[in-house]
Amino acid sequence: MKKKELLIEKWLPIDIASAESMRERGASSALPPLYFLHVWWARRPLTTSRIAILASLLPAWSSDWPESLKSKYPNEETYNEWFLKACGIFGDPVEGRKKIAKAKETNTKLKDSPYTHKRAFTISPDKKYQVDIDELIQYAWGKSSPIVADFFSGGGSIPFEALRYGFNTIANELNPVASVILKSTLDYPFRFGLELEKDLKHYGKIICDSVGEKLADFYPREDGERIHAYIWARTVACPYTGKPIPLSPNWWLSKGAKPVAVQPVFDPNSDEATFKIVHGKEECAALKPDEGTVSRGNAISPWANNQPVDGSYIKEEAQAGRMGQQLYAIAVKKNRGTEYRAPTRADLDAVELAEAELERKTPEWRVKGIIPDDERYIGPADRSANYGMLKWSDAFSPRQLLSICTYLEELLEVKEKLFRELSSKKAKSLSSYFALVISKAINYNAMLASWDVSRIKVRGVFDRHDFSFKWTFGEFDASANLFPWGLEQVVDAYSGIAELASGVSKTFFDEATNSIPVQFVKGSATNVPEIPTGSVEAVVVDPPYYDNVMYSECSDFFYVWMKRSLGDIYPEWFNDQLTNKDDEAVANVARFCDMGKNKKALALADYERKMAASFKEMHRVLRDDGVLTVMFTHKKVEAWDTLATSLLNAGFEIKSSWPVHTESEHSLHQAKKNAAKSTILLTCRKREPSTETVWWDDIKSEIQETARETAEYMEKQGISGVDLYIATFGPTLSILSRHWPVMSSEVDEDTGDPIPLRPEIALDIAREEVVTLRKKGLLLGRELDFDQYTDWYLMAWDSFSAEEFPADEGRKLALAMGLDLDKDILRTKMLAKKKSSSIVLLKPEDRRKKGLVDPSKLFFDCMIDAAHTAMLLYSEDGAGTCKSFIEKADLIDNTTFKGLIQALLGAIPRTRLKGEFVRPEAEVLDNMRLSFFPEMEVTEIDEYTRDAGDLGDQGVLNI
Repeated sequence: MKKKELLIEKWLPIDIASAESMRERGASSALPPLYFLHVWWARRPLTTSRIAILASLLPAWSSDWPESLKSKYPNEETYNEWFLKACGIFGDPVEGRKKIAKAKETNTKLKDSPYTHKRAFTISPDKKYQVDIDELIQYAWGKSSPIVADFFSGGGSIPFEALRYGFNTIANELNPVASVILKSTLDYPFRFGLELEKDLKHYGKIICDSVGEKLADFYPREDGERIHAYIWARTVACPYTGKPIPLSPNWWLSKGAKPVAVQPVFDPNSDEATFKIVHGKEECAALKPDEGTVSRGNAISPWANNQPVDGSYIKEEAQAGRMGQQLYAIAVKKNRGTEYRAPTRADLDAVELAEAELERKTPEWRVKGIIPDDERYIGPADRSANYGMLKWSDAFSPRQLLSICTYLEELLEVKEKLFRELSSKKAKSLSSYFALVISKAINYNAMLASWDVSRIKVRGVFDRHDFSFKWTFGEFDASANLFPWGLEQVVDAYSGIAELASGVSKTFFDEATNSIPVQFVKGSATNVPEIPTGSVEAVVVDPPYYDNVMYSECSDFFYVWMKRSLGDIYPEWFNDQLTNKDDEAVANVARFCDMGKNKKALALADYERKMAASFKEMHRVLRDDGVLTVMFTHKKVEAWDTLATSLLNAGFEIKSSWPVHTESEHSLHQAKKNAAKSTILLTCRKREPSTETVWWDDIKSEIQETARETAEYMEKQGISGVDLYIATFGPTLSILSRHWPVMSSEVDEDTGDPIPLRPEIALDIAREEVVTLRKKGLLLGRELDFDQYTDWYLMAWDSFSAEEFPADEGRKLALAMGLDLDKDILRTKMLAKKKSSSIVLLKPEDRRKKGLVDPSKLFFDCMIDAAHTAMLLYSEDGAGTCKSFIEKADLIDNTTFKGLIQALLGAIPRTRLKGEFVRPEAEVLDNMRLSFFPEMEVTEIDEYTRDAGDLGDQGVLNI
């Protein structure tokens, strides 16, 4: 088949796509409704997904087009403008973001929206655009209804957008929790539309009202108050007195303009602590609420004059089942905001009553299989097993468990009513959404759900991509607002999805079968026999990212409840004890825990094998002229190496690479840990077979030149930091893929045959080109020679924009500078320290040592030592002492020293929160510039604002 060049192979509006995608993610309250239906991790923006799908199906503009097309699109510019509108972009989001940036820079408030158009994802293609799309696709593929397949469907962004454009859609997913999410996103909203909302509210209210009545005695309220949250601390017995120690890292309830804190009282005549509520800045400051009873796993006992309590003792008590919990504050909703009170005797009696009721109901519920006593899978995402959470029921306090089991029992009874009164398909759909209410409830009503003192709310269990243990936790009032709130969340999400689905102009229903053009497949991406060979025009995937998220392990939290609520609705999805870990394509070291030191390498090899098998299966189902577009975001070279090896060995050639900015722009987390902000769209075609042998030396210079040109171009497009390195990987891999396999100069010792090149060798070359370019950029086009150590420190900040980053990335950067990470960076120069599998850059004060950062020294062979010494003196002794030092050391007019200060100002994030620099190094450097080098040019300062980086339930923590 003759392949027609596709739009994505030639052009993609990365600046507009980035701006619109960031706009979509800019405010948690305005996210697409898919995000609010259920937790799923690392979702891709709908805008990026639809751009990737459409650009992968539409042909690139050509002067050879037939007249019928050329008359509509006489030139490439006209066609590109039409494409943006076909994607729902009817304005200039780049200009809008510039207005926002300008307002931040001038500290002014925008009166009107900076955007002139609706958000792209809210717009479905109307009939006119759909006709144009069909005509273009007919020309490109010989048919107007192409098949779009996603082998890793997850939260459903890609298949949802494919379905909205009327394409035949195949959604494959291994995980049963994701499968329920997909069914609830891709089937029911398109099938039933907004009419289902009435039934959701009607039957949902029946469940919630009944549950509320049954739980009323366990949640007393004073004068009809609205309980916002109960706030608890975990406890262990004091090893000295036997009394329970409430374990809390701090005693804040609310921070901000009107701070509120808790004062624990340890009366020696009492058997347990009591608590007082403290208001006001001065009163809270006197209390010192930052000083809690536990820190870094170790505690103190206020019952015994703050004697230390070792962390090992706490874990032993927890593992023996002797860790408890104590209620210490109650947040109450008032018309004027949230107020707090200490628990009363009635509150504590209600807790005891709930514990007794759970004990009474447990035998019956165990017989019915309602209580999730399933043993947890302990893998990389675990942070709680050491504290006794070995079964899923252990994740809940007794009253929380009682509440959720009561709802589940009521749901099971109402399900029978649904199937009596409604059609089977409608009953299944309603049952599914009512089960999702449980997911909402457990995410915010578990002992892993903490109280957020900044946003005055309960933070969901998955504020991170793991089961991090919480010393304190929040609890909803399950008799009054937990389940009605969860129902409202699910109904609103459903209505929003149905609204988006209702805008689709194509007729979805086949009257003969009453079906819509989506095929659900549940299984491993390595083997999808349901899809015929050579039948698919486009595969668009967002694959698992190496070891970023342990999807199956995390989703077990929801699976054990879905198995009980939906096992009869989807029996083929819930016939296992827990989710499938063996077939999941992630680098899961827990599966190789018996292999000793080799477990990481084995996990990596397993991930690579599964990804290769998955890509081979995609190769099989694609037409000969079909296209594979892969979305990938990862900062580790080894992850890219694995992805590339899998793609190339599956028989694909990479034709294009586009970085689209999709993640949070500014977050406090990124000031400490590096995070890639761009999603790379790699477009691949089936590679033509070749018998020619290509050697690394034959293409090395081409890769160097391509990496350099790509870096220069992407930098002009505003790509920076770790994203600039990543942006060069696609074009570099494209050259490799064109000549694959490429042979290295090494030979196999046994056979004497040359060994195929690993892609990481080419990626390291690309990295070196970016280092050269960025150093010149930080010096504003000048060329200065620093020493190797200074170069490493400077480029580490510039590359990762964070003080902490993977140790392997630091090692490779050191190699590029001719250094050894352990010997030179960590030990000799102490520029960083090791932290697990990461390294952390050290501050000037952390490097204080004779001969290194040393105020008594006036001659430095390593310029970063001189800069750090000056920074240390400025921060500790002020501008006068610092100036005296740099003058005595002949640094005030030293071109190299001044160049380094300027380069550091460009490399270290100049982000501020409420007017204060997040990075102390940036603040000191800025003060030095103002004091000694006012003529120096610097990058503008970013003011931090909260964005979609902290979304809790939406599962969009972009780390």
